[in-house]
Amino acid sequence: MMNHRIVLASRPEAEVGPEHFRLEEVALAPLAPGRVRVRHHFLSLDPYMRGRMSDAKSYAAPQPLGEVMIGGTVGEVVESRHDRFKPGDAVVGMGGWQEIADFDAGVPGALTKVDTSHVPLSAYLGAVGMPGVTAWYGLGRIIEPKAGETIVVDAASGAVGGVVGQLARARGCRVVGIAGGADKCAYVTGELGFDACIDYKAQAGYKALTAALDAAAPQGVDGLFENVGGVIMDAVMSRMNAFGRIALCGMIAGYDGSPLPITNPRLVLTQRLKLQGFIVSEHLEVWPQALAELGAAVATGRLKYRETVAQGLAAAPEAFIGLLKGRNFGKQLVQLA
Repeated sequence: MMNHRIVLASRPEAEVGPEHFRLEEVALAPLAPGRVRVRHHFLSLDPYMRGRMSDAKSYAAPQPLGEVMIGGTVGEVVESRHDRFKPGDAVVGMGGWQEIADFDAGVPGALTKVDTSHVPLSAYLGAVGMPGVTAWYGLGRIIEPKAGETIVVDAASGAVGGVVGQLARARGCRVVGIAGGADKCAYVTGELGFDACIDYKAQAGYKALTAALDAAAPQGVDGLFENVGGVIMDAVMSRMNAFGRIALCGMIAGYDGSPLPITNPRLVLTQRLKLQGFIVSEHLEVWPQALAELGAAVATGRLKYRETVAQGLAAAPEAFIGLLKGRNFGKQLVQLA
């Protein structure tokens, strides 16, 4: 049996390009005892992958050159030499950018069976997966919203931001999203139920963004779920109330690897702000609770989400580049089967 995979061919020094990836065809070895072979149906593309492509010091080891790109996957067991899994099981794991992957089923958490009777398989890479738990943790454990407070989330139409806003609304907060383009803002307010959305493309620059924030958040900002960084973060920080909380999830405005300074860090002192970065994979103890809440909300239609789906493994590099540039709408996936 042959497998197709995409490996990291070289490390980008600035913007990511197709030349940094290589598509390979390799033969699969016979399945070893204790292992499970999975044919992937969907591959997840996420901003954190850009950081892994660099060899700069970070919270995780760099993506090795010449090896399969890291990535979350969902699929179907096609062969098993482990008692807990059988052919036909729907599973989620970190199978990477390839059509087929072998997992050591004895490693805790390496491969998890999922129920697709009420939750679509692809949702386990989005609202009921890592992005959803990221939203749940950053909002609930760092921002700790109280009813009546104002919460701002940028990249609001994305896989993480959309869940943040819906969870905050369910907790009785006023929710203001920031997104790029009229269509995304219409989706954020119309379908996801945010109270307001600022189009950073129409309200470009610090002065325009702060004016829009004054209109959308007249009582100031109590919590910020930060996915972007740069001028957007600067603008929101300038409108934060005393004892505001910032959950620093990502800084995709610096996807090309350039530094993203905070222009007025004095605000952290004068407004007594809490600014905390977090990596959701370091908080596995909360995942069962978070996934139970998220799964129930998706199954009952209370939690809505959107997906952008590229077709075929070869489309993954361009889809990933598009994700970094904000071309996707909602969760970016690659359909493999």
